[in-house]
Amino acid sequence: MSAPARPERLRLVLGVGTLVALVAAAPARPPSSTPLGTRPTLAEVRGGMARPSHDDTRGRIDSTGYALTAAQMAKVWERSAAPPAPDSFGVSLATDDAAGHPSDPNAALIICPHDDFSYAGRVYRRVMPNLRARTVVLIGVFHRYRRFAEHDRVVFDPYARWTAPDGPVTVSPLRDALLERLPREDWTQDTTAHDLEHSLEPLVCWLRHLRPDVEIVPIIVPASRFERLEELADHLGDALAAEMRARGWQLGRDLAIAVSADAIHYGPDFNQTTFGTGVKAYEQAVAKDRGLLMGPLTGLLTVAKIRTLYETFVDPAKPDDYRWTWCGRFSVPLGLLTLERLTHDSGGARGEPVAYSTSIAGPEVGLRDIGMAPTAPSNLFHFVGYPGVVFRAGPRGREGSATTKGSRP
Repeated sequence: MSAPARPERLRLVLGVGTLVALVAAAPARPPSSTPLGTRPTLAEVRGGMARPSHDDTRGRIDSTGYALTAAQMAKVWERSAAPPAPDSFGVSLATDDAAGHPSDPNAALIICPHDDFSYAGRVYRRVMPNLRARTVVLIGVFHRYRRFAEHDRVVFDPYARWTAPDGPVTVSPLRDALLERLPREDWTQDTTAHDLEHSLEPLVCWLRHLRPDVEIVPIIVPASRFERLEELADHLGDALAAEMRARGWQLGRDLAIAVSADAIHYGPDFNQTTFGTGVKAYEQAVAKDRGLLMGPLTGLLTVAKIRTLYETFVDPAKPDDYRWTWCGRFSVPLGLLTLERLTHDSGGARGEPVAYSTSIAGPEVGLRDIGMAPTAPSNLFHFVGYPGVVFRAGPRGREGSATTKGSRP
């Protein structure tokens, strides 16, 4: 099992001069806060999109940090496979074809970052090919939920298709079937919210590149107490199970879940300086992230582990308040609770971390020559972590005796 990044490794990867620059860099000015409920108009949001949405097609909010063309996406795929590899936790993913697909690809759920491809590309490249199901339920971050005064329910999109570099991606008919089954108080559909949110479209880029016929069900998750997330996940899991039975689908083979989440956002810009700043603080922040990946995100998935994650990320009494700044503070618990519901009576699910990196753990992927540059600073006063975790369903995911629904751990 590989060790967390050390200052010595930083020097080897970035060079002594770069490390000095990282230590000496002045923190950027913290972003201004936006008053609760100051909802933007659809016209305002679309005016800022790289490829504005139109009619029944969702466009692209992000630009230079992410691939917009097929040629760019091909280069991202190619260059993200080049060294240095991210921390792989000692896991070797054997491949069965020239495209680099894992030989055991049928993941039931993955956790994948959504940051710039220049920073996080190597982690995307390692985790995304584990998904081979044609239909993928995307569970993403709702970064601006306060502007929409949204909470305690999930947010679906209304579109027929999403834009990706390699071509359009169809929104699955499964979405409307789920809406028919879910309690009305559990969900809303919001065009403006989905146009403004960027946490799902990077994953859509990779899914479309890997499987041209992929279909998606996009969902974003605002703030909720843990007990409400349990209710939402129970209802969503039951609805998914019913629809899979009706279609003769298997989890992992035909349907999978992709959870969007960047890990720690560290530095004064994020109001997160638990360990101070500098090289030692970086080491400690990375160690804490790796502890989450190797602890509650490893092995048999249980509600107790998911609650541990939630209470690490936020104050459970005041979910708006961060403790440890993962932007997947709500998407990760909801996705995992849904998976636990789906697999509880059929062998469970087991998690395995397969990648971790940060925006300063290694050099950029190297995409500036094709018009793709990072959109945020990266230094010891402002860095982001990138988790890659794969969950597989079935008997291999069971430890100990089975429990009944009424006694879920």
